[in-house]
Amino acid sequence: MKIIAQGAEALLIRKNSILFKRRIKKSYRHKTLDLLLRTSRTRREARLMAKASQLIPVPKVKFVDGAAKKAFEPETTIEMEFINGKLLSKHLDKFPLKKALTICKQIGENIAKLHDANIIHGDLTTSNMIFRQGKVYFIDFGLGFYSNRIEDKAVDLHLLREAFEAKHFKRWRQYFKAVIEGYRLSKIAKLVLERLKKVESRGRYKGKGS
Repeated sequence: MKIIAQGAEALLIRKNSILFKRRIKKSYRHKTLDLLLRTSRTRREARLMAKASQLIPVPKVKFVDGAAKKAFEPETTIEMEFINGKLLSKHLDKFPLKKALTICKQIGENIAKLHDANIIHGDLTTSNMIFRQGKVYFIDFGLGFYSNRIEDKAVDLHLLREAFEAKHFKRWRQYFKAVIEGYRLSKIAKLVLERLKKVESRGRYKGKGS
């Protein structure tokens, strides 16, 4: 096994074609509460991934612990398919513009499919997207949840817009325009995009006052 990434919430461990996402203990929390929180969040993420995988490219969940039970605490680890592709945060700007825009349109289509199923990713950045064999895989549903609220869907898109502006500042406007083009696939695209304008205006107003 090889550790490939460690964040504040989880440790990612690869073994051949398998990826283990193990939620990290928090010493500042009561031991019982900490295990309860990590268990519930792990189960929620696994359920979201399983549902999302029926709609868009997502790593296949093999077990919530399962064969990994001996190595890790019960139900705090997701065992999933390892997607060996290009992380878009590092590679999107390296593609010719036409190809990059095609990828961004696909990103928008993926988001539309999730939102029509009331799945909110919660952390839409190109750091959570992998391009492999012509498909954009969404990863890391750790902040995801279910919601039918137009506001939540608009905020999901707004987070991606901010991520584009920060990480891909030279092309971000073109990228996000392509995302919106793909997002129009959604049955409620008009409502969400109207709300997105309000979310963006709130962000601008807050920025001016800070």
